[in-house]
Amino acid sequence: MAVLAGCGESGYEPAGPFRPLPEGAPPEVGRPPQPVPGDPAQPGSGEEGGDPNVVATGLTVPTGLVVLPDGSAIVGERETGRLLQVFPDRSPAKELMTLPGVDTAGDGGLLGLALSPTFPEDGLLFAYVSTATDNRVVRFPIGGTPNPVLTGIPRGEVGNGGALMTGADGHLYVGTGDAGDPALAADPASLAGKVLRIDVFGRPVGADGPVFSRGHRDVTALCQDEERTYATDESREGPDELDVVTEGGSGAPALATVPSEEGGLGGCAVTNGTVFLGALDGRRVHVLTLDEQGNPVEDATDEVLGGRYGRLRTTVLDPQGALWVTTSNKDGIGTPGEGDDKVLRIRPPGGQPESPL
Repeated sequence: MAVLAGCGESGYEPAGPFRPLPEGAPPEVGRPPQPVPGDPAQPGSGEEGGDPNVVATGLTVPTGLVVLPDGSAIVGERETGRLLQVFPDRSPAKELMTLPGVDTAGDGGLLGLALSPTFPEDGLLFAYVSTATDNRVVRFPIGGTPNPVLTGIPRGEVGNGGALMTGADGHLYVGTGDAGDPALAADPASLAGKVLRIDVFGRPVGADGPVFSRGHRDVTALCQDEERTYATDESREGPDELDVVTEGGSGAPALATVPSEEGGLGGCAVTNGTVFLGALDGRRVHVLTLDEQGNPVEDATDEVLGGRYGRLRTTVLDPQGALWVTTSNKDGIGTPGEGDDKVLRIRPPGGQPESPL
């Protein structure tokens, strides 16, 4: 889809199409360490001589990723509830903890992560998780007990959403699905099919309660630039959407659509007028360029990683302009390859791949 445009305070100054390094077919990635029988797969790392875009291997459906102040990242596994720390220098991933009570029925599980707006001081993380009875947001320190922040989000066999983002305003934005019932998305009294806005204690922000926008089908990712908030809305039938989310909004026309065979949107990252959308079914990252008014530039669309690493989900940009991406090839739909699932870190144009250890 698009070439990058503009530059920002992060120092990320595009110099042409965003492309993974190195060019050409990726080298083989070494097998991860053998798992202990009965235990979840053990994480590995990008190995010497391997693909420099791969920073971690041997994960199980990594979904949700946050970049820490030190440049490393924490990633969650949808099915196991494990949290792992992964490193840009391709050091072996470090298992941190497992969130209890995660129910993976349907499309549920550990579905999103966000850092506390005061993470350097309090070390707290938030997670969006499915339980046997609801979807909810919990808060916890690494290694500590998760405490509920927002409970009672409807869950169903499908449409469980799971987007989570700490906004620039210091509030928590929560994307939910309609739990398979479109009527819930239109119901202002329901938490389903919404983007919610709450403070870090779970209290509503705004006079109308926690509902920031409604009328969504299945919000799978949220991202934000200096002017707008964006949501990926996955459809069970028809094209997926990239929506601009506004307070009090309900069913506004999509900013962009992605055909179902290229969709399965599950990741959103934005910088300098460029939006990156991770696509499970499309097996690529769609790249959309916006003009000064925030509208998609006609014929200025592109894609990266198409078909190269399989099903792609979470997309996150770090302060250096590198794009972190998780694969989702062990989700029962994809075809796992050697080393799957993986965490990728793609350097921006002009950057150099991380040196193998």
